[in-house]
Amino acid sequence: MKLYVGNLSWSVDDRALKNIFASYGEITEAVLIKDKFSGRSKGFGFVTFANDADAKKAIAEMHEKNVEGRPLTVSEAKPMIPRDNDSRRNNSDNGPSEAPMANPSQINNRFEDEDDMDDEDDMDTVEEAKEDASSDEPAIEEATEAEESTEEDEDY
Repeated sequence: MKLYVGNLSWSVDDRALKNIFASYGEITEAVLIKDKFSGRSKGFGFVTFANDADAKKAIAEMHEKNVEGRPLTVSEAKPMIPRDNDSRRNNSDNGPSEAPMANPSQINNRFEDEDDMDDEDDMDTVEEAKEDASSDEPAIEEATEAEESTEEDEDY
């Protein structure tokens, strides 16, 4: 039988957890749950007894008993209930994602329809674009001219 042991002191490790319950019978496993990033104890663990009667005796005697200044919570372990936001589980076996997939033909139709527009609206060739760009005046000069025209308007 597997027991849940909660409210453990931070100083308790796997070996200490096993030693706390060793006097009640044969322990097949004692596991302290730790944070996967820091490695620090989460303050609870599981102890598995070979014999159910030993496990029940340990629950009866160890529940709410002070160990290293903390009252333990000892009970029969229950199966973990999955959480809705449990990112550790891969939901790939639940079928395809619910996110809609883009249809490439719908995306490209917008651009294909633009190709049918009048010749006036067609993009310039690279050479025409370079020629147009070389004849443009710098933006700084245009801003200066705009400022001059507003100053003249203010004088009146």
